[in-house]
Amino acid sequence: MTTLRYGYGTNGFANHRLHEAVGVIADLGYCGVALTLDHDHLDPFAPGLARRVATVADQLRDRHLGVVVETGARYLLDPWRKHAPTLLHDDRKLRLEFLRRAVAVAADLGAEAVSFWAGVRPDGVGERAAWDRLVDGCAEITELAEMVGVPVGFEPEPGMLVEDLAGWYRLRDALGAPAGFGLTLDIGHCRCLEPHPVPQCVAAAAPYLVNVQIDDMRRGVHEHLEFGAGEIDFPPVLRALIDGGYRGLVAVELPRHSHAAPSVARRSLAYLIEAEAEAEVRADREGHP
Repeated sequence: MTTLRYGYGTNGFANHRLHEAVGVIADLGYCGVALTLDHDHLDPFAPGLARRVATVADQLRDRHLGVVVETGARYLLDPWRKHAPTLLHDDRKLRLEFLRRAVAVAADLGAEAVSFWAGVRPDGVGERAAWDRLVDGCAEITELAEMVGVPVGFEPEPGMLVEDLAGWYRLRDALGAPAGFGLTLDIGHCRCLEPHPVPQCVAAAAPYLVNVQIDDMRRGVHEHLEFGAGEIDFPPVLRALIDGGYRGLVAVELPRHSHAAPSVARRSLAYLIEAEAEAEVRADREGHP
């Protein structure tokens, strides 16, 4: 039994049918699923969405799995442009519609959060225009999500208009600090960008967290690495989440490992359980409660 609730991202099961991915994740002992809406995994633009959402909701409930909805599909909206259009583009209407549908899907699934990010500022779009578009889009989606009772988890992402915690705080302030505007934190991004050690980054973010993605990473390298392949010392990171009172999903995000998804997912959960146990040992050794 662990204190934290571990999940696994379906973007790491890209070669599986969604119901099979959910089954494997549940059978391995995970507590939840980070569901990336994509072509083969609950496409929000394909026919029969309500029926398909109901089927997934039944499976999640039957397997006692929590869920967060992720919106980072690479080519769902445009087969030529990765992640485009974003909230920053001139032609951002499709992104807004996607996020509206993601909120509706999250509500119907009983999701713990719906997560999205800013995007990279497009060529020809000034910083002020990009920022205004982002604030406007976030305000609309946050208001919609609040109406249906789904927390928003906005994710700072390296290289994007909002790429770190400082940028998230600035955006939250620009929105008027709405209660429904929370934080999605990728632990690896703390290692990549933040000036403080990762556990300090996590502790600072803890009051605002609604969604956590976890993977290994090296400083300055935006690459999702399997646990133990990077530089992060995970026991104090997990301890920071526990001490911060976080009770949402901590979902493994390894989108480049679909070729070996079941074995990677198995190893990942074993690693995290062992790291959490080590965190408890270190806390006892140091005399922490």
